[in-house]
Amino acid sequence: MSTAFIFPGQGSQTVGMGKALHDAFPASRAVFEEVDAALGQKLSALIFEGPGDELTLTANAQPALMAVSLAALRALETEKGVDLRRDVAFVAGHSLGEYSALAAAGALSITDTAKLLRIRGDAMQKAVPVGLGGMAALIGATKEQAAEVAKEAAEGEVCELANDNGGGQVVISGHASAIARAIPIAQGKGIRRALALPVSAPFHCSLMQPAAEAMAAALAQANIKAPVVPVVANVLAVASSDPDDIRRRLVEQVTGSVRWAESMAWLGGQGVNRFVEVGAGKVLSGLVKRVVEGASAANVATPDDVNAYTA
Repeated sequence: MSTAFIFPGQGSQTVGMGKALHDAFPASRAVFEEVDAALGQKLSALIFEGPGDELTLTANAQPALMAVSLAALRALETEKGVDLRRDVAFVAGHSLGEYSALAAAGALSITDTAKLLRIRGDAMQKAVPVGLGGMAALIGATKEQAAEVAKEAAEGEVCELANDNGGGQVVISGHASAIARAIPIAQGKGIRRALALPVSAPFHCSLMQPAAEAMAAALAQANIKAPVVPVVANVLAVASSDPDDIRRRLVEQVTGSVRWAESMAWLGGQGVNRFVEVGAGKVLSGLVKRVVEGASAANVATPDDVNAYTA
């Protein structure tokens, strides 16, 4: 059995996530303490106690989700003897989860990852004034259908494919007015459901170019090592272990599409048949089953999950 660890992205956050890990395992507690110190902020208090609207802010949600993922991983390592080099063939993460995957694989320190995600979150929020951008999910659409809808809706504005999550779930991103036009266009094409997403910015489209430039500057200074296991890049849907390549793909990822379905299919093609979602929520483990035939998927988010884990 070949295993991949996968790490969730924005939208999986909930107030109280990771608190049980923090309380149960010293190694998990150390992760939250390191993230708090890196940011000079008691982010752990916000994660555990809320308020929810503050946790959901992009600049908080991104390092918070990474902290919970790494807390769960450290618990697996100390309590169950998990060794990524030995037990895991690949790691991958959805959008910000790619940073969690890189930290898990030792390519980035937790401190540097927290700082990079704070910069990324701030830069993504500032790239487009609130209200001018938007995103919509097209449920029951193929990637090709979504691209057709986006092209028709653009009318000179930005409307692009942002995420292909698999299982007929495709997300488009761009100017709010173009997204508003896309919803009835999608419905007119027989796509099962088209709905605007409650997001604060139009992620993963060309409107994020100012954020990509900010991340290029930040990543140029970051110490990125070769990961202990290959990390799948969202924008390529294949794995890499080269630090310069990783740096380049993280910059491209800000404006590029998250090719999640292709990434999971590629992993399936490499013989991966067991996927473990490490961190908050069960979104990715649900998607995997729709993309990789016969794959098993589980998630590790609580002490009970850690205790039930078998390598």
